[in-house]
Amino acid sequence: MTDFAAEAARLDAADPLAKWRAEFLLDEGVAYLDGNSLGALPRATPDRLAEVVRQEWGKGLIGSWNSANWIGLPQKLGTMIAPLIGAGGHEVIAADSVSVNLFKLIAAALAMRPGRKVVLSEPGNFPTDLYMVQGLEAQGLAERRLAGRDAVADALDDDVALLMLTHVHYKTGAMFDMAALTAKAHEAGALVLWDLSHSAGAVPVDLNGAGADFAVGCGYKYLNGGPGAPAFAYVAERLHDALQQPLSGWMGHARPFAFDDDYASAPGVDRLLCGTPPILGLSALQIGVNLMAKIGMEALVAKSRQLSEFTRAAMAGHVPELVCISPEDPAMRGSQLSYRHDHAYELCQALIARRVIGDFRAPDVLRLGFAPAYVSFADCWRAVSELRDILDSGEWQKPEYAERATVT
Repeated sequence: MTDFAAEAARLDAADPLAKWRAEFLLDEGVAYLDGNSLGALPRATPDRLAEVVRQEWGKGLIGSWNSANWIGLPQKLGTMIAPLIGAGGHEVIAADSVSVNLFKLIAAALAMRPGRKVVLSEPGNFPTDLYMVQGLEAQGLAERRLAGRDAVADALDDDVALLMLTHVHYKTGAMFDMAALTAKAHEAGALVLWDLSHSAGAVPVDLNGAGADFAVGCGYKYLNGGPGAPAFAYVAERLHDALQQPLSGWMGHARPFAFDDDYASAPGVDRLLCGTPPILGLSALQIGVNLMAKIGMEALVAKSRQLSEFTRAAMAGHVPELVCISPEDPAMRGSQLSYRHDHAYELCQALIARRVIGDFRAPDVLRLGFAPAYVSFADCWRAVSELRDILDSGEWQKPEYAERATVT
């Protein structure tokens, strides 16, 4: 049997990304395998936020909208995020949350396809994606249709205005073929909206190469922007002139400080802005995005796949009773592995008590996420070995591990 402890040490010694772990504030002794839910804190973020609060806000006061260019942060962040997702800088903007951006873009897509009302997705998609369609459906503006993963392409017909899918499935980690499904949707006359929340900063994404129409993604997972970090939205340049978003707030106006009574939309993706930009959140996100840009997507993807393949082999050899529900091919899954077990919640809590932090997704899935900028192979082996010991000792059966917290 492979000596996975020795193999982890060898891989860590040869890891070209190992130096980047020092750029994150992670306690010694914590194996953090939940960056697919909330990225770790970059070491530079607290100082940057202190600078924004004490200098730009504290001393610059309202003048910092101009002197510190607060007003341009949504566009600046969009330009920084764009290369990570295969887009042009003028096609991406940082704003609001994923949920709000989904609402904007679903409504915009429906307006571009008059006579069609169907938004096609899959059952088990991330709930907020489906809820946003349901909200528009309640207003009589949309009709929700769901088709299984293998039946999505066949469900595209003349009624479908928009195909809306999450590129990497939050629970299983399975990844759609973006280019192939986008082409199928276009053949049927539909537009396509991709949710990149579990993709951006972890897996290869080429929106322009795939011919994508719209995309959204969050800033607090692999981009390490902090809890509730602003999200981003993408609109292909060819659709800018036709783009009409329903939340016509003042920051999406062509001249917000003219204070006109009537709305006139800003050019391009700037019209996706709505309310006042959250400067503290955007400033924190800028640090995380800058780190990912410095490391580079090619290196991040390569290590992500190494980490997941190492962990998959170690789990299969040492914890075979947990069933892996993620695709075997690392090119067909995100930067995570998901395991099914009747007591996945209790196992997760027992791991956390040992300072190995993964997460749980109802009803029975334990997820291990691999943020390649700071996760080591030793972290992954520790998760496997601790899990083996927890199962053998029966420690997971402690009553406190079965108590469900509000956030699971």
